[in-house]
Amino acid sequence: MKASVFVGVSLDGFIARENGDLDFLMPGQEEDNGFDAFLAGVDAVVMGRKTFETVLTFDSWPYGGRPVLVLSGTLSSIRGPPGSACELMNLPAAEVFARLEQRGLTHVYVDGGRTVQGFLSAGLIHDLTITRVPVVIGRGVPLFGVVPRDIRLAHVRTRSFPSGFVQSEYRVVS
Repeated sequence: MKASVFVGVSLDGFIARENGDLDFLMPGQEEDNGFDAFLAGVDAVVMGRKTFETVLTFDSWPYGGRPVLVLSGTLSSIRGPPGSACELMNLPAAEVFARLEQRGLTHVYVDGGRTVQGFLSAGLIHDLTITRVPVVIGRGVPLFGVVPRDIRLAHVRTRSFPSGFVQSEYRVVS
């Protein structure tokens, strides 16, 4: 099974403000940055509780009927929007990955700061698409945290958009 990250970050590496707000990501949102095509190729989504709560505030649920696994050590139940297939798990990344693999899934989208960090540290992420937004916000939720070892990446491609967004794709090599 393959696990991928597709995320927007401020130029200084934050995926959200300290309060979880994503307002700085919105300019350029009307551009096709490849997210819809990416999402069409995944079987399921894995995210943390805070990311799930943020996505619930969106105008529409972006994942359709795909399974969405929400990782949380504090929640005892979750409720997604009508038509969604949300499931709560309180397991380490490797166990989540193994369970999804047992279900026959082939491609999982991993989202949210701690969730991405956990999967990356466990060696479970295969590729990352990171879109840098031309803004420095100074502090917030970092995309990357402490890792147990260097994680080597191979650059696949970089492209820029009229909004000033710069998107780079990487494959994890170690």
